[in-house]
This record gives sequence, structure tokens and C-alpha cells, in this order.
Amino acid sequence: MLKDHDSAAIVAVRDLDRARDFYGGALELGLIAKGAEEGVLTYRTGATRLVVYRSEFAGTNKANAVVWGVGDEFDAIVAALETKGVHFEHYPGLGDLQGNVHVAGGMKLAWLKDSDGNILHINSM
Repeated sequence: MLKDHDSAAIVAVRDLDRARDFYGGALELGLIAKGAEEGVLTYRTGATRLVVYRSEFAGTNKANAVVWGVGDEFDAIVAALETKGVHFEHYPGLGDLQGNVHVAGGMKLAWLKDSDGNILHINSM
């Protein structure tokens, strides 16, 4: 039924302007559609989409909201985000922490939050 259809990640935010600065600016995602009057922004991320929408429940999720497997570009992407002042989260017990990067079993992992506290995850897969 759904196996042949693309899916998109969706993230709730309280402030669309602040979200636009974060997703379009810090993460450099390309805005492909906006329905600001409806409170929705849609970004291109690889071959998929990330939908950002206004909600009073923004930031209440305590688990990963979006994950990017970036392969060999991991170190460069983390360095670029650090240069932009993006704050990284550190989680004790999840591998060996090296700066802002968790290393576990040959895999590199990093977590950050958007302007509403949604948890975003980047890994070297």
C-alpha cells in the first residue's frame, strides 16, 4: 500500500520566522514551498522533504525528530554547524564523546536541537 510512496519528516515549531532562520540558515536546507498563512514551510533535504509547521505542541517530543545519515561528510558538516554557533547535545553513555561527537563502534553520531527544542540527529551512516 505505502511501500512505493515517498514519506516526509514533519516537525512542529512555535515561531516560523525563527524556524526559517534555523532550517534555511544554519542547516542550509532549500525552501521549496511555503504556506505561511497556513503556518507551513517545506524544505528539500536530499531526495525527501522536511515539513515544518506551526503548533502549540512544538518541542514537546523527547526523542529524535529527524535523522540524517551523511556518510563521509559527517566531520565537515559538524564543523560547519559549530562555526554557525549551533549547540550540540551530549548524551552520557552513548559511545565515547570527542568534542561534540559521540563515537561508538566505528560510527559517529551528533545531536542538536532546533529553535523549539526538537531533537535532530546526524550520523556517519
